[in-house]
Amino acid sequence: MTLDDDIDNLARIPLFSIFEPNALRMLALSTETRLLRAGDVLFRRGEMSDGGYVLTLGSIALTAANDGRPQAKIVRPWTLIGETALLAPSTRPATAIAQEPATVLKILRPLFHLILEQHPATAARVRDFFRGRLLDFIHDIG
Repeated sequence: MTLDDDIDNLARIPLFSIFEPNALRMLALSTETRLLRAGDVLFRRGEMSDGGYVLTLGSIALTAANDGRPQAKIVRPWTLIGETALLAPSTRPATAIAQEPATVLKILRPLFHLILEQHPATAARVRDFFRGRLLDFIHDIG
């Protein structure tokens, strides 16, 4: 896969689809690739977050239960896991386990913040993106 392919695939993710081209390129060039085997734990519920992950290959089960109940959700490639962890420290609300060999791109929070600092138009779009999410959430519970 080429850098242009990675950029095109990242742009399919709603949060990254609003990035300026140079911001998206910076993101694609600066992520850390992590390979997982089936059964590997990406992170556990309750751990402190340090950023998010983009699943590029395989599948990952996300479960909030710690008692062996079935997984709550299976995610497939080009899904962003830990979106809010890109903005601020938080605890992981679920455990993420590779269901088959998988590849993820790790996006550290400081990198995400640096991209926003260097690309103010992208930062404004990200602010509006999360404002919309918050308003939708408030509307849904109201």
